[in-house]
Amino acid sequence: MRRPLSPLPTWALAAALGLTALGCGHGTSAGGRALDAREQARAYLDANKPEKALSLLRDLHASAPDDVDVARALTEAHVKLGQADAWISELKQRLASQERAVDQYMLGLALFSRAKDAGAPSVTAFERAIALAPTVGEYHYRLGLARLESEQYADAVPPLRHATELAPERTGWRLPLAKALHRTGDAPGAVAALGTLVRGGATPGEVVTARALMDQIADPFAGFPKAAEPKLEEGMRFLREQDAPQNAVLCFEEILHDYPDLAVVHALLGLAYQRLDDAGRAMDEFSQAIERAPQDGKNQLYLGELYLSRQRPDAARAAFEKAVNLNPVLDLAWFRLGDLNLDRHDLTAAREAFRVATVLQPDAVAPRGKLALVYQLEGDYAATERELRRVLDKDPDNTEFSLRLGLLFTEQALKSRRPEERKKATGEAEQWLGKVLETQPDNAVASRALQQLKGQ
Repeated sequence: MRRPLSPLPTWALAAALGLTALGCGHGTSAGGRALDAREQARAYLDANKPEKALSLLRDLHASAPDDVDVARALTEAHVKLGQADAWISELKQRLASQERAVDQYMLGLALFSRAKDAGAPSVTAFERAIALAPTVGEYHYRLGLARLESEQYADAVPPLRHATELAPERTGWRLPLAKALHRTGDAPGAVAALGTLVRGGATPGEVVTARALMDQIADPFAGFPKAAEPKLEEGMRFLREQDAPQNAVLCFEEILHDYPDLAVVHALLGLAYQRLDDAGRAMDEFSQAIERAPQDGKNQLYLGELYLSRQRPDAARAAFEKAVNLNPVLDLAWFRLGDLNLDRHDLTAAREAFRVATVLQPDAVAPRGKLALVYQLEGDYAATERELRRVLDKDPDNTEFSLRLGLLFTEQALKSRRPEERKKATGEAEQWLGKVLETQPDNAVASRALQQLKGQ
């Protein structure tokens, strides 16, 4: 039985024309300031008003003709207006009189938006752009995407890899590189690219795609014998739905009698023994799963959880570190690493682990709260406040985080040496602590903090 896999999203038009360097908003930025022309153009495009963006982008392109972000947005506006054919004709006329890299680049983007030209014609345009400006990472990236969409996986790897070398800060470019590497059989390279992606701060959409790709790279049910599928399904029902691990053990052992090298069944058997509190046999099964599928990070995660339940933190940390190296989208392993490093007072390692956990689970409260705690222990009050407010913005009635924010401002007020800063922090602290006491009048921590403020 093969578990159904989430299909990878198409990289086509959105990937080719997606703009990343222009701001967003309508009229004003998130901070309340007026948008500049770039940001306003991006806002119009995001609001599906390309006709308003076009004049702004033409002026921006005239003043900065080699700006690839503006060039990409200008092409996006033409395509959204249904003017791809006319734009292609205009670009070809320009190129006939003078060949410039940015015009070849825009031609490639415009051609890529048309199904009939998304293959060789767009590839040729991007190749010409690179020949004219070989140090522009964006051109290599778009060539790699075009080849990837044309299923030229081996040919897509070099330009995508070169693009990441030219612009290492563009961690999102590792995602198509990982897909191309996977398609060419380089699973370790693909995993390494995904690791760089999540450590660099992937967007929620990129995380979804990375998880789907990782499921393909390390599919534990790949090649599973069809004859054993009914017994596997029965065992998994016992384990997951009916809470009958002993019956699950019998099913999994029956499968292993006929197919002793199925790593996923050893892992499931280990989970069943762990549920029965038989740590020794669980350890043996997890070890056998790791031996048979050393590339599967989930087996290291299971082993780490077992070590953790047996109060063996050093062994657990080593297992979790192996888990995230083999499968960098395992958010639980990152969270566990954060906790274990926090227990060791290794704040740098804890911060990194919790930060990646928040990238993988941007709406989860627990990793966000732990990351805020690390920032506070490091004395970074601004970062602590930012993380706490991110939770409260989505859940204003979260009493725990209201209290934590109140205590943060209390700490700032008590430590501040400047009267104006102390006054501001005191006001914020009183506001948040008061909010806590409105819902929990007997909250001793909030009451004590208010008394400290009054006595300062």
